[in-house]
Amino acid sequence: MLQAASLVTRLEYRLAERLLYTCKSKNTLRWHRLSMRLFKRCADAGHVNAQSMYGLLLFRCGASSQEKARGARFVIMAAEAGDIEAQYHAARIFEFGCAQYAQRDSRAVTWFARAAEAGHEEAAVRLARAYTCGELGLQIDPARADYWESRVVTTSDVPAFAARNAPAMAVSIH
Repeated sequence: MLQAASLVTRLEYRLAERLLYTCKSKNTLRWHRLSMRLFKRCADAGHVNAQSMYGLLLFRCGASSQEKARGARFVIMAAEAGDIEAQYHAARIFEFGCAQYAQRDSRAVTWFARAAEAGHEEAAVRLARAYTCGELGLQIDPARADYWESRVVTTSDVPAFAARNAPAMAVSIH
């Protein structure tokens, strides 16, 4: 029965995703509400991707502070379950704080590091900047900044990185 329930949950999640991203009809509000109900059901059932998506939607677009707090809780739950995107957003929640979670630089650094180690490029960039500028309660440390910058190169598409940094690379080659 557990497998059947998880199959239904996965199907509901896929349907909610499609409804969220593809509805262009006049009844968009109705489809959005249906999508949010499906995301909620899946998140409550423990679907990690649904917790991440639903939590982020609530946290960013919730109408009340209670909805935003519930969204932050779902994001943190998904981050604790290993969702890389949720780990990055959990770090952002702790970096700036919200009603339910106070601003705590140490927790933000922890979540940024977890996300960056798992391959999240923006988290690695944020840590590199934090170590370069002494942000997030960190001491300026060029060696650690270089480490996180190198993680950006190794986790991203190298040709895309080279195209973005072509002038800088041309200078360093000659």
